[in-house]
Amino acid sequence: MKPWLWIPAKWAHDLGPLGIQIYSKIFGQSKTPIWNAFNFKNLIFKNRIGIAGGVDKNADLLMAWESLGCGFLEIGTVTPAPQKPNPGKIIDRDLKTKSLWNKMGFPSAGAEEVFYNVRNFKEHSTIPIFVNIGKNRTTENSKAHEDYIFLLNHFSVVADAFVINISSPNTAGLRDLAKKENLDLFLNPIMQAVQDLKLSQPILIKLSPDLEIADLKSVLQICLNHDVDGFVLTNTTLSRNGLNKYPTEGGASGEPVAELSKLALKTAVQVCSEQKTKKLIISAGGVMTERDVFERIEMGADLVQAYTALIYEGPGFFRKVSHFAERRQ
Repeated sequence: MKPWLWIPAKWAHDLGPLGIQIYSKIFGQSKTPIWNAFNFKNLIFKNRIGIAGGVDKNADLLMAWESLGCGFLEIGTVTPAPQKPNPGKIIDRDLKTKSLWNKMGFPSAGAEEVFYNVRNFKEHSTIPIFVNIGKNRTTENSKAHEDYIFLLNHFSVVADAFVINISSPNTAGLRDLAKKENLDLFLNPIMQAVQDLKLSQPILIKLSPDLEIADLKSVLQICLNHDVDGFVLTNTTLSRNGLNKYPTEGGASGEPVAELSKLALKTAVQVCSEQKTKKLIISAGGVMTERDVFERIEMGADLVQAYTALIYEGPGFFRKVSHFAERRQ
């Protein structure tokens, strides 16, 4: 019984935070489930499943997600200044394809408010927090690095890791930063700032599922040349294969993006293995069941994230994964 699927997607999205808080109060637990525990650069993950960027944009529900069984949390995308969603229709879903469509465009309460939410949570929790950062839509690409550097500095005392989001299809021109002809110019000042600020947190890059394999390999190699610590694979897709219900703009997630995401994961594992260097690889996109989580881990993902699964399976998804893990042991 999933009553939230009976109402329009926008209503469900707006009421979701209240529902999650109520659900966590009733069904949440005080201890994080432990399965396939994992360490990376002094970060301890009690289990390998977490929320993807975009689920909790402003870090409003961190206590709820922790009580529901997440092993880590990615919040954001956070922008330096507050900004509203894109105008017009911004979210929809298709029950037949188990997909979600959004054209939100980094709606954010802004760095200051999100910082305090994370700081307050970190006072009583050790669960790793990944801060997903992006530029304001009014910032030109030639100055985009300035927004990211500002956010690296602003969250330096509360973030356990950073995810540099240059793959959302909903901010005009953002994906251009990930083109191989632009990526060096974008990463040079950012990675220099990481050194100057003496940041010890892992720096990850979130990439698109729509890159051709040759281009993806080139982008991965450029990132490795800059000594980034890992990748989040992947964001939403502009592909509309079997998704004719949705407009051409905006990103789709859920079951239809699974194969693209898995192909990106396979490619990243291969490229990183060839470099003989350990990078943190997080798989997201089309992770809809407990078996999907472990398929990604078996393919080489260190961590796995859920987004659209929460729409179709509900907030009990993380406990389902934990119970499945227990049965496998």
